[in-house]
Amino acid sequence: MLEILKAIIYGIVEGVTEWLPVSSTGHLILVEQLIPFKETSEGFFDMFDVVIQLGAILAVVVLFWSQLWPFVCSKEKRQGKTGLMSYVNMDIMTMWFKILVSCVPAAVIGILFDEVFEEYFYNSVCIAIALIVFGVAFIVIENWNKGRTPKVNSIAEITYQTAALIGVFQVLAAVFPGTSRSGATIVGALLIGVSRKVASEYTFFLAIPVMFGASLLKLVKFGFDFTGMELACLLVGSVVAFVVSIFILRFLLSYIKKHDFKVFGWYRIVLGIVVLVTFRFFL
Repeated sequence: MLEILKAIIYGIVEGVTEWLPVSSTGHLILVEQLIPFKETSEGFFDMFDVVIQLGAILAVVVLFWSQLWPFVCSKEKRQGKTGLMSYVNMDIMTMWFKILVSCVPAAVIGILFDEVFEEYFYNSVCIAIALIVFGVAFIVIENWNKGRTPKVNSIAEITYQTAALIGVFQVLAAVFPGTSRSGATIVGALLIGVSRKVASEYTFFLAIPVMFGASLLKLVKFGFDFTGMELACLLVGSVVAFVVSIFILRFLLSYIKKHDFKVFGWYRIVLGIVVLVTFRFFL
């Protein structure tokens, strides 16, 4: 039961931090160092902290289904069109092509160097530094962006070039835990003129193929020979992450209508300093 309770805590942390630009992986690694699993096999947590994110991703699918599903069934939506393409919403399909373009840089880097990054960067010091650096970046960019008129105000206006640039920023999160995948892509999108709302939604959608791919890679590396306890922890953590993500996504969409991301920047800086002090001098 203690391991299940830990899985619930991990699920809450994942559900809260996956969508806020504060780094879910960084938070999970820090929590694992404080309350590690005891009844699981070697390498389980390295797989768990990625696969658990599927629960959070499912929340995006549920909340944004109408904006994500490109296939049309009803006659009303087909609007009298004929042929095979009348069953496809090309605006949504084009969005998915752009999302795939954004996925390419991180996918290539992740497949080639995933184990190297884990060995050298998945530790408290690197996480703390990434938290602080990107916290400062959020504050600086939001101040720079204040009063500017966004060039891109809808996902349909995102070009393939913009999608590729956002994908390059996402690589930072693939390399350095603590950067935050959502944080890196939002910062990148803001820098190239994407509105805060569009940057956030595109980041949500981009997470779907990215995390499915990352989870599949981790599962293949770990293998599918789970113990009963490991499977229970994985399922419980994922379900909790899904439920919590529903509330956090709704909160964030409401929050960004009237506020910027500087508060998350300050949070990252404070947390990074606390982590540096705590893990370097007390643990």
